[in-house]
Amino acid sequence: MGQNFDTKSVHLALKDTNNVDSKVTPIYQTSAFKFTDLEDLENFYKGKKDYLYSRVGNPNTDELGSAVAQLEEAPKGVATSSGLSAILVGVLAVAKAGDHVIASTDIYGGTYQLLANELVDFGIEVSFVNFEKPSEVENNIKENTKLIYSESITNPLLRIEDLKEIVKIAKRNNLYTMIDNTFATPYLCQPYLDGIDLVVHSATKYLGGHSDVTAGVLVGREELIDKAKSKVVNIGTNLSPFDAWLACRGIKTLSVRMERQSKNAQDLADSLRKNEGVAKVYYPADVSTKGNGAIVSIDITGFCDIEKFFQSLSWVKIVPTLAGVETSVSYPLSTSHRALPKESQIELGITEGLVRISVGIEDAKDIIQVFEQAIAESRK
Repeated sequence: MGQNFDTKSVHLALKDTNNVDSKVTPIYQTSAFKFTDLEDLENFYKGKKDYLYSRVGNPNTDELGSAVAQLEEAPKGVATSSGLSAILVGVLAVAKAGDHVIASTDIYGGTYQLLANELVDFGIEVSFVNFEKPSEVENNIKENTKLIYSESITNPLLRIEDLKEIVKIAKRNNLYTMIDNTFATPYLCQPYLDGIDLVVHSATKYLGGHSDVTAGVLVGREELIDKAKSKVVNIGTNLSPFDAWLACRGIKTLSVRMERQSKNAQDLADSLRKNEGVAKVYYPADVSTKGNGAIVSIDITGFCDIEKFFQSLSWVKIVPTLAGVETSVSYPLSTSHRALPKESQIELGITEGLVRISVGIEDAKDIIQVFEQAIAESRK
């Protein structure tokens, strides 16, 4: 190696970490991996070496995919750049131009936009169906239908999907199934064990848990994940090593966070059901013996001034997302579901007074107090 400063500053002394027993997985913040010679390089393509280039694979992203697969009791997983990119590669793993997908009407607005507005450019047709009526799902199956898609707990009105019924319909018609399990998390629900082929997560939410990472994970049948991984690599929807590391760190506290947040959400829902300023409380029941999730949605249409309500929330943050350790609120009509056609918003119940509450880990009494106070201050 040259001895001049400019050369030495580029070729930093590399420390061999193979024998360093780190307590946690190091961050492999590298764009590529080195090889000793051309034969060593060829070993990657022969399957004798794991890593070449971080878009193709990285220890941190592999750890995240594997971790979520284990929690979901699925054989394999792949990490992606976001929840939506995980949905995209999942769809493309089973459907191509000329194929048809059936999706539930009451899904996350971002997913609706992906399915309704973007997949058409891939030549994939999507029908949105009311999954509360299984006959409607079956009636919308076509000769070119390949996939049934929904959410285990829907966003933002928190309907519990009948996963076993979806699996029955899919098996009768030789279709694949995919479920977004973001709201429930594998702590409360494991759709793969019910026969679902692909399970997707926005790891940005509860898996990461601290509002500091954007990531997605798709898990499921091995041959489908292999196809999805190929899409990740070739489309370029891979996740950065550092974001994968952050998500893995968050997963370590998933169970304790979900336990506290679900308990707090139950207490808040029970309290708000008694409040005369709330027209309706949306909170699921019987999701799991461990709890019913950490999201509570309320409709205060006709009872409260929505602008005044949001102005009266004190320490509760207004954000367009969910699942951090701090309690926060969002306004679906102007954020997550603003792109839905007006008639769809009305049909689903996305009203001017609908508020989605992401319940945090604070003391339940304080959470209840701040919402009771905001309702009182905004009453008409």
